[in-house]
Amino acid sequence: MGPSDLDPSRRRGGACRGGILILGEDIEGKTDDLTQILITAGSTFSRICGVTDSSFKSLLLAPLLASSDDEAVVLSKNNSSVIMRMSLSAGGNAEAARYLLGGDAEVAIWEKIWDRYEPEQLAYEVLLAPHHCSWHSLSWDSWSKKRERAQVSQKARDALGQAAPGAHILSSSCEIKEEENDPPCIRAKWEYLAILKPGCGAFRCVADEPDDKPLHMQVTYYGPKPSRWATVAGGALGTGVGTEALGHG
Repeated sequence: MGPSDLDPSRRRGGACRGGILILGEDIEGKTDDLTQILITAGSTFSRICGVTDSSFKSLLLAPLLASSDDEAVVLSKNNSSVIMRMSLSAGGNAEAARYLLGGDAEVAIWEKIWDRYEPEQLAYEVLLAPHHCSWHSLSWDSWSKKRERAQVSQKARDALGQAAPGAHILSSSCEIKEEENDPPCIRAKWEYLAILKPGCGAFRCVADEPDDKPLHMQVTYYGPKPSRWATVAGGALGTGVGTEALGHG
């Protein structure tokens, strides 16, 4: 169903009252009549359920529009993932925690993001490792075929490497082992550990959490910190990452 099939009230932006937002433009002008609920790449928004919420702001980095038929192929499926840098406030600090969320986006998209945005727009205190800690978010090479000869894409690594001091990189995946699996991939984990090392950050895989409990990140004025029993109290915000990864394509 295309925009022309929508109820007239929705086409005029009536859906905004219900809280619907469309993240990213569609090709061939299919979202042109939905401007009231459309968030374009490079835009910042702070709306949840149709209401502006000052506790967060989110910069939409992708999906990106294809400029050619070749790019349309590259931008299909996983590479059409929503990518955003979300800032959470706590205790009066408007950017107490910056989360970079990359969906299942692979290396081609991270290279494009590095070319399009400023490093500061990609900076984070928490990164959810894309595609369940897949090597294909960092490299064009197959880990299972090339192993140690697989080369990292410098642009993709730069895009994913803007970690603030003390940052956390989280892998929503099963246990990461030193074998050919991808995702999750041990080679990707090694690269993320190298990214974190200068700022003494921490890498955590949710499958490693004790007692199969969700991993919670508690956000306070001073930033995010892991807290298995985090609660929303005293100016702190709690966000959870499950211990079981969702299926991927």
